[in-house]
Amino acid sequence: MIMKSPVKVAVEMAARKKIIAANWKMNLTHREVKSYADVLWAEVGVVNEIEVILIPPFTAIPALAEALEKNPVARLGAQNMHWEKCGAFTGEISAPMLRALYVNYVVLGHSERRRLFGGTDEMVNRKIIAALSAGLQPIVCVGETLAERNDERVEEVLKRQIQEGLKGVNSRHFHDLVIAYEPLWAIGTGRTATPEEAQEAHAFIRSVIASVSDPSTAARLRIQYGGSVKPENAEELLRQQDIDGALVGGASLDARSFGREWKGVRRPRAVCPPIMPGAKDEFGVFVVFHVLPK
Repeated sequence: MIMKSPVKVAVEMAARKKIIAANWKMNLTHREVKSYADVLWAEVGVVNEIEVILIPPFTAIPALAEALEKNPVARLGAQNMHWEKCGAFTGEISAPMLRALYVNYVVLGHSERRRLFGGTDEMVNRKIIAALSAGLQPIVCVGETLAERNDERVEEVLKRQIQEGLKGVNSRHFHDLVIAYEPLWAIGTGRTATPEEAQEAHAFIRSVIASVSDPSTAARLRIQYGGSVKPENAEELLRQQDIDGALVGGASLDARSFGREWKGVRRPRAVCPPIMPGAKDEFGVFVVFHVLPK
């Protein structure tokens, strides 16, 4: 009997909590965050089935932290950080500074940081290590350009970004990571990868994570999609097996619209296929099954 590979089986057995993040980029001031949080709270209230992250500009973090203390509709994120704890780095902010403001998540390697500000895989790697050391959970962004997709280099680019970005990171810390796949050709263009294109990329990313850790770890790691996500396409994208959430940009600036975007996405998926140890997968490899704890 032909059986699925260990990675596929582990993925189907793992229940991953959906994670929806609102990246406000360089928008909204500290005066606007309270009304945003109030509207979002009125729209959706407390949601335990999915995890929601609000990622404001640095200047709005304290005000948003205060607003979320009163209306705990989401957790708090930051858009970037430096890998050093302190020093002569004008214009930068460190992981300890973010932790002091009760930040939980930090976006690292966003395509705009790579494209506009010279971010490299090595810099992303140093930031990931610093963030984990400080108790922050990195949202690590990876993705290809349109030219790289047209040249059929998607897998090459994603593999390099993941392997270089996670170099030296102990796999026991992978449960604190979130990967965000953001195809650069779909950022701010209004063009979105089809659900099939996005699923294919997410499945490949999960396979790379398995190669640098193990299938069980890869199965538990959450992978967001981040390419022009809007209320009209979010539900279909998030139905895909390996898409565990969304990193939303401009569409998240309207609290009511953002709330509608993830209202229908409230249930972690857990599918447990029949297990037959000793069977071969589609590649003729003997399968060793590991039952994942809940």
